[in-house]
This record gives sequence, C-alpha cells and structure tokens, in this order.
Amino acid sequence: MSGVKKPTQKQLMLFSGRAFPELAGEIAELMGVEIVPTRAMNYANSEIYVRFEESVRGCDAFVIQSHAAPVNEWLMEQLIMVDALKRASAKRITVVAPFYPYARQDKKHAGREPISARLVADLYKTAGASRLMSVDLHAAQIQGFFDGPVDHLWALPVLSDYIQSKYDTSEMTVVSPDAGRVRLADMWTDKLNCSLAIIHKRRDPNIANTVAVHEVVGEVEGRVCLLVDDMIDTGGTICQAAEALMARGAKKVIAAATHPVLSGPAFDRLSASAFEEVIVTNTLPIPEERRFETLTVLSIGPLIARAINAVFEDGSVTSLFGGQS
Repeated sequence: MSGVKKPTQKQLMLFSGRAFPELAGEIAELMGVEIVPTRAMNYANSEIYVRFEESVRGCDAFVIQSHAAPVNEWLMEQLIMVDALKRASAKRITVVAPFYPYARQDKKHAGREPISARLVADLYKTAGASRLMSVDLHAAQIQGFFDGPVDHLWALPVLSDYIQSKYDTSEMTVVSPDAGRVRLADMWTDKLNCSLAIIHKRRDPNIANTVAVHEVVGEVEGRVCLLVDDMIDTGGTICQAAEALMARGAKKVIAAATHPVLSGPAFDRLSASAFEEVIVTNTLPIPEERRFETLTVLSIGPLIARAINAVFEDGSVTSLFGGQS
C-alpha cells in the first residue's frame, strides 16, 4: 500500500503578548483573523505562565509583542510564548517585535560591556523562533545577529505620507539631531526632495565639563525644520535640538520618530518644547497621561499586517518599504 497523501494547507495564526494587545488587535482586524485565545498570568513570585487555548500544530505562527516598560517582563513573556509554540509543534514561528528590545546595545563602546542586542537575538533563536520582524532597528547590523530571516520594516512611508499631506515640503529642511542619525535623515531628504542640515554637538572650550554648544550645519533660517530620529526616549536630545534650530531662525520645528519610548521626563520636556508637532507611530503603547497636546500618533498596524501577509504567502516583504534594508 502506498503512503497516505494529505493536502498541504497552511494556517496562519496570530498570538499577542500582554504589553500592547490593542496593536495586535488592530493587525488581526486588518488581516481578517482572530487573535488566538491565550491564558497568561504572573505567579506570586513574578514568574510568567502561558498556555494557548487552541491547537497550534502545523501552523504558521506570528507572535506580536511591543517591548514597552517593563521591557524584561515583556521580553520574557514573548520568549515563553515562542517556547510554548515550539513544544506544541507549530511549523514556523515568527517573532513580531515592532520595537526591538535592547537595540541600543548593539556594539561595545567600552571594555567589559555586553552586546545585549545580539543576546536577545540568540534568546529568540534558542526559544524556537525561525524568523524576526521589526520596525526601524536602531542599528541595521542587528539583522545579522539573528540566524535566520529578518524582516526590517521602515516607518518612513507612514510618517512621510502624513507630512507631505500636511506641510509644504518645498520650504522644509530635514535635520539630523546628531551625527549618528545622518543616514536616516538622508533617506528622508530623498523621500521629501528637500535639503539636509545636521546638528553637531560639541563641548564649549571655555567652560569645563559642559556638553553643549549646538552647531547647526546647513541652512535653517526661515525654514520649516523636520527633526527625524528612530526613537524619542527621555526627549533631551531632540528638545535641545529644537531649541538650537529656533535660536538660528527656523520658522517652525516639527519632529518625526518611529518609536515613542517617552521615558521619565519626556512628557514635561516635550510639553514645554518649541515643537509645532511631534509625529510618532504606535509601535509602543502611549498611556493617556503620557500624551501631550502637540503629539500625533500614526498607526503602524497596516504596514505590519501587510508584512505578515507577505511572509505567510511567501511574497516579497522588501517591496513594502521600497527596497530599503
């Protein structure tokens, strides 16, 4: 008797951690699927328990988690979810981390430091992930830390479409807040077809132990200045940059950043800043008490939904962001 043949039918299943279920729910709605019911809880000693309420055998699993504070807890939860899927015989497991945890620790700045971004990639692989998906990695080389495919999505189309619909880009200058973000700013100038300026931070030679003379390289007087960055954390760098631009005659200053980390003093700093508007995406949850008057939040959900569909259907993810990598 010959072997039994079964039709191969792929099944996409979406799973959500507890950090930001609203984003996962939006992605599921856009894709026309349901989030798989999951029982998740913390024991009294803070250990995490996860169990999926449906069979996941043979499925193409996508595990969505936004790594807001407390980052360590949500990272551990996602790792445990991946492990549970692997042990329940999921066929392929894709980690969807819109904001990659520990991305800023991507190299050693001094001796005896860790490279935590690489450690996180190793943890995902060990847990059972076969693929990673993230938005605007802090450093592109993180793609090489994971032993498997990495879908590096860009929020630039989402942010730039909004800016082009609201502002006159003919009078706009894209500004990099420091030397490290020049490549990102350069991509913005190509997209908006406008000029580039850079803020160079140097120490005042006349005053000991001060950080701060902000030199602006490029023409900003009378211009609408667009400060671009991959994230806003405490808001210190970008608010100082805005002040430097206004002091040099900028007409107005707006900011565009993908990840609204908004830690500690960010709310107070941005509320009191010179910004006309601060535009971010919802890769991370922003509680109501952290939202300020000039904040605009655009959804990254449609981009992630299209990327998940492309991966599931073995299509091109690169086409979603114009071939950037």
